[in-house]
Amino acid sequence: MRTGAEYRKALRDGRKVWVMGEGWVEDVTTHPATQAMVEEYALWYDRHLDPDWQDLLLAPADVGGERVPWAYLLPKSSEDLLGMGRSFAKTTFLSAGNITHTPAYGNLIQLGVLSAAQAADAPEHQIAEALAYREAIARAGRFLTFCGGAPIIGQRMNPDPKERVSLKLVRETDAGVVIRGKLGMHTSPAYVEDVYVGALSRLEIDGHPTGFIVPVNAPGVTTLCRKIAIRDQNPFVSPLSSRYDELDGQMWLDDVFVPWERVFFVDPSPEAIPRWLRWHHLYGWLAKAEFTLGLGLALTHAMGLKEHEQTIEYLVDLVVPVQTVRSCLTAAERDPEFTPAGYCFPRHAHLAGGGIALFKARQRMSEILRILPGSSLVVAPTDRDLSAPEMAAGLEESFGGGGYTALQRAALLQLAWDHVSSALDGRESAFENHASGGMPNWRGWLRRNFRDYNELANAVLKQLDLPMPEIDLSGIGAAPIAARRTVTPPAAEKP
Repeated sequence: MRTGAEYRKALRDGRKVWVMGEGWVEDVTTHPATQAMVEEYALWYDRHLDPDWQDLLLAPADVGGERVPWAYLLPKSSEDLLGMGRSFAKTTFLSAGNITHTPAYGNLIQLGVLSAAQAADAPEHQIAEALAYREAIARAGRFLTFCGGAPIIGQRMNPDPKERVSLKLVRETDAGVVIRGKLGMHTSPAYVEDVYVGALSRLEIDGHPTGFIVPVNAPGVTTLCRKIAIRDQNPFVSPLSSRYDELDGQMWLDDVFVPWERVFFVDPSPEAIPRWLRWHHLYGWLAKAEFTLGLGLALTHAMGLKEHEQTIEYLVDLVVPVQTVRSCLTAAERDPEFTPAGYCFPRHAHLAGGGIALFKARQRMSEILRILPGSSLVVAPTDRDLSAPEMAAGLEESFGGGGYTALQRAALLQLAWDHVSSALDGRESAFENHASGGMPNWRGWLRRNFRDYNELANAVLKQLDLPMPEIDLSGIGAAPIAARRTVTPPAAEKP
């Protein structure tokens, strides 16, 4: 495992990054729009070297005495999944779920690429190269993120349906391929070293749907990030948004060379590759839910409401989705499935149920956290107000008491505001309507992975004292998931 300092050094690699509203970022490790997130990722690496974290983040020693980070394990058992899950839970909670793509995500992506190549009967050398790349990032901690590959709006507006794709194959060479195009939104592109681009690009080579891995600093690559979340420059007012802004973005490829060892034939469906990614997504969403519950509990105490029955009912409403998702994750890890090659992954039906439960609950949870502290959430002072001599005594009288100083209570209120009422919260709310395909995709995913349609229906019929037809509802799960929403370009204007 490399250190945080080694990670920072790796980012000074000549990459071209443009942040909306900021312009070119010469060095992501020092620019105000990106520096804070770089430091958080550096801390992620350093925690693996911290004795206080190692029992949580490192697997038990193997026969050679080596302890592998859970983040980079090749899971082959339920116990492996449980250990990995515990490490995801503890690390994602630290950012209140706002860092959704840690370096651990890259290992899960490459597990999916490896499984997809195997499922698609890709050439043996591709499978070997997919495995070798996974092992390489596990050794070095190289940071990989995922881009499905879907086209952006301008491409989808092309009047020629054949041109409504994100990427084109420019040419093939003995050493690799040259690719041109623009890729839609993915997370943390400014902070990673490599991006896996999936088959939604509709790129085909020799008739095969193709994914590939491209370094962000490769010649011809430009990373274009969204504008930063609007935030106060005072970290007392923005304790979360000043630190955890992942900067989702696009990637533009201008005749970019990709060597054959980073090109993979995969199933045209993205099903195999996100097999582990949705698991990590759900841990991130759970972290936000748990942080929301934790804030609700702390505010209940700070506002003197721990014996107020309606407040307690609000807290129960926060506990229910948290415990539901915890149970779904535990079930998914203890009742896993396996790829033909023997890799272990959480059972999809359990994960999908948990994800859908949080999709339904997330807005209500935010609303409850806004309700709990009442108007104090809106008018909470900053540390600067509290340090002003002419305001200090009055604000202490207004916000202190009950075992809290005004500064302590204000800090908690500012944290709650940043969590559920800031631009960072708005970004997360908007983004999660699209991440992993949103609610329609998770519902379709559950429909395809629920296994008991026939068993339950026929079990009910057996309770009737009549001969009944055998029910076959397997078509419910086998039916294709509805296509991604399509864009219809406006008809050309007549002269």
